[in-house]
Amino acid sequence: MLIKIRILLLFICLSSILRSLHAATGYQNSLFLACGSQNGGTDEDERKWESDTKYLMSGDKSVTTQRQSHDPSAPSVVPYINARFFHSEFSYNLPVKNQSAHIMLRLHFYPTPDYPNFNVSNSYIFVSAGKVTLLNNFSAFITAQAWSQNYIIKEYLLTPVNSPTLEIKIKPFGNSSLAFINGIEMITSPDLFFGPNPVLVGFNSDEDSRDGFSQQTISVKENNMELTYRVNVGGQYIPPKNDSSGLMRSWYEDTPYLYGSGVGIAMSTNMTIRYDDLPSYVAPLSVYESYRSMGFESNLNMNYNLTWVFNVDASFSYLVRFHWCDFIVDSMKINSLEFNVYINGQIAERKVDLVALQNGKKAAPLVKDYVTYVEDKEGDDHLWIAVHPSGDNSQLDNAIVNGLEIFKINGENTSLAGQNPTISDLMKKYQDEQSKEEKAQPEFSNQDKSHSTTVIITGAAGGVAAFGVAVVLVIVALKRKKRTPGAESGMTSWLPIYGNSNSSASKSASGRSGSGNTTISSDAASNCRYFSLAEIKQATKNFDESYVIGVGGFGKVYKGVIDGDMKVAIKRSNPSSQQGVNEFQTEIEMLSKLRHRHLVSLIGFCEENNEMVLVYDHMAHGTLREHLYKGNKTILSWKQRLEICIGAARGLHYLHTGAKYTIIHRDVKSTNILLNDKWVAKVSDFGLSKTGPNMNQGHVTTVVKGSFGYLDPEYFRRQQLTEKSDVYSYGVVLFEVLCARPALNPNLSKEQVSLADWALACQRKGHLEDIIDPHLKGKINPECLKKFAETAEKCLADNGIDRPSIGDVLWNLEYALQLEENPDGVLSTSETTKHVDHDNADVVDQHSLIAMHRNTLSLESEDVDGNTEDVFSQIVNPT
Repeated sequence: MLIKIRILLLFICLSSILRSLHAATGYQNSLFLACGSQNGGTDEDERKWESDTKYLMSGDKSVTTQRQSHDPSAPSVVPYINARFFHSEFSYNLPVKNQSAHIMLRLHFYPTPDYPNFNVSNSYIFVSAGKVTLLNNFSAFITAQAWSQNYIIKEYLLTPVNSPTLEIKIKPFGNSSLAFINGIEMITSPDLFFGPNPVLVGFNSDEDSRDGFSQQTISVKENNMELTYRVNVGGQYIPPKNDSSGLMRSWYEDTPYLYGSGVGIAMSTNMTIRYDDLPSYVAPLSVYESYRSMGFESNLNMNYNLTWVFNVDASFSYLVRFHWCDFIVDSMKINSLEFNVYINGQIAERKVDLVALQNGKKAAPLVKDYVTYVEDKEGDDHLWIAVHPSGDNSQLDNAIVNGLEIFKINGENTSLAGQNPTISDLMKKYQDEQSKEEKAQPEFSNQDKSHSTTVIITGAAGGVAAFGVAVVLVIVALKRKKRTPGAESGMTSWLPIYGNSNSSASKSASGRSGSGNTTISSDAASNCRYFSLAEIKQATKNFDESYVIGVGGFGKVYKGVIDGDMKVAIKRSNPSSQQGVNEFQTEIEMLSKLRHRHLVSLIGFCEENNEMVLVYDHMAHGTLREHLYKGNKTILSWKQRLEICIGAARGLHYLHTGAKYTIIHRDVKSTNILLNDKWVAKVSDFGLSKTGPNMNQGHVTTVVKGSFGYLDPEYFRRQQLTEKSDVYSYGVVLFEVLCARPALNPNLSKEQVSLADWALACQRKGHLEDIIDPHLKGKINPECLKKFAETAEKCLADNGIDRPSIGDVLWNLEYALQLEENPDGVLSTSETTKHVDHDNADVVDQHSLIAMHRNTLSLESEDVDGNTEDVFSQIVNPT
């Protein structure tokens, strides 16, 4: 009897689970059509594509084709291998399994010049779904150029069709004789707009009013929509296969859309996020596990907005969905974090209180929708979104956002079609220059061509409207002296980055170049080796994932072997990375001119077929951070840590004083200090470095870049970069070495989130020993610990003028090592011994240490620069 009861209970539980799964996934009926393909296939996001043949309406006279050459930057899988071309109207009849459900529709276009007998640059397309016009006079070629992408995905959310089929009609537009498509996705979608109707924002006759909105709501459920942006704010790119809802959505980083230098802090958590009041399909958990906040400086936060800017089509309404999940503030403290939301300069909502909205549930996801109308005014094709602390009785003057989605709404119209994006004046100038150079260039020999590559239109994962072309990249391209003839004009694969101005000239795209798109000086090129892409692929077994030894801002790092037995580290650029062609060029220009025992050595580079690759000496023991708190590496002794800190300081000291010009690293952190097989520390990653012919003004005015947690607060506030900015970052590293914890840990209490703040507070209260690495407790000479902690504390002075130089830091670290090795105060490196004066330790045995520094610079520096020209790629003139 007991066994029967258990079986019955098990059956009930299983039935309940199956009902839940069916409820959660019943809407996931999907259809993936690879247009022009005979067999379909599976893509990198695990979608199974089928041939589109059986869904074509009768009478179709289309032509299928496959691209001839393979662009390595383009997807090598369906649906971008094949395409279907046609010269007249034709239709697809797609089966609708749930006639009362919404439909998510995606159209894929790959406008490559590699299709035989078809010139896609002359193709203009009309597409409709049922009675809704999706595209009208659409040029995939122009859009790809303007968006700096190589393939385009247009995504739509359609209202229930109440019919067993959905007709997708496609035809050439106007005088165009050609239309094409690569892929169609149709997914049965749940009701994504399940909550209260969104607030209507920005409808007020007073154009100058920043508070002019009506607290009315608008129904959007019966409107067809087009996705224009979907961003994981403060987090990384989320590919379709990681969308557990089955909706196969892509979530992009928000960095390209941030406006100005006040970009806040990207934070994440390991807390368990639960969908208490939201359906799980609203967004992947990854969206809620990270956010961007304004930071923890109240005075600073009250002086700026956290702002994003998006390009949109005018004369349409837009639904803006905010995703929020607060995992920092105490879930019971109402009004502890309140902020205002602005859309296009007007207040959408005052005093958004996440604690109140979460109903006392910490780490509970929230969504809130707003609708605004973008008028058709000259130059007014942007959607501005901002948050700012309310400043009214709130404990934290801060504001956060986890995710943003922006949908275009058709309203009373039956069309969602917008105009083709325009190519910027800079891009036109670039193309004109390219055309002139092509006409002036002589023919290259086959041997020359083997070392050249075509500049092509490359793309980030499509479907997100970008801002245009890369200003920086265009300027670089205009300075080029040589170019491969026959190259297609185009731009980069990376999503664009918005500058500090809202003028059209400030729109820029950080990007990956094709061959010849960067300007590497002949001097730099002669000082390091050029690798062919074939050599790089051979060294990494065609970029085998098992060879990956790290991932950074630039891209993946692979281990490799060249010249038979020489181990190297190979850094390959990534299209979704935040770094780009400038960083690639800067790294080559700088490291090719610098040789020092404590700087990582650049062996060579490869720039071919739209790949950017850097080749370095292999660092057998990886990054310093891995040996501090990753838990899977060798635990370093205190003496080892001191020696590593000294080595890194020597490298920075050479950058600041030993090279021709002062070089500011700008991204000093524990992951940029590498360790070779003998545990020698080497400073790496010079992609963000700045230099100048002089520092007479004491600083370089530049936009803020670096890594939060290590960022100099003075540099952040004033945008004035000095060598003391590196000193501040290095001070954080020193405490990181001592305490074995990250620079930022959002899972800790507010006062402990920032290591710099927490360590300084403990140091000043005399409690520093309470937070040092447990592996070190009782193993450090007290005088050594005192000197080390005092040095780190001085590095973290709020004002740069109060910080020591890196030379002084090096001096004190070497002295701390002497105290550790010789507790009685005898300097072993000096020929004459001298006891330590603890009241004035900085001047002990100065002559020995000065001699040591001079020897370090003269023996460890192998500067290969032998001319008097400016040798660095980013000469900064503050005037």
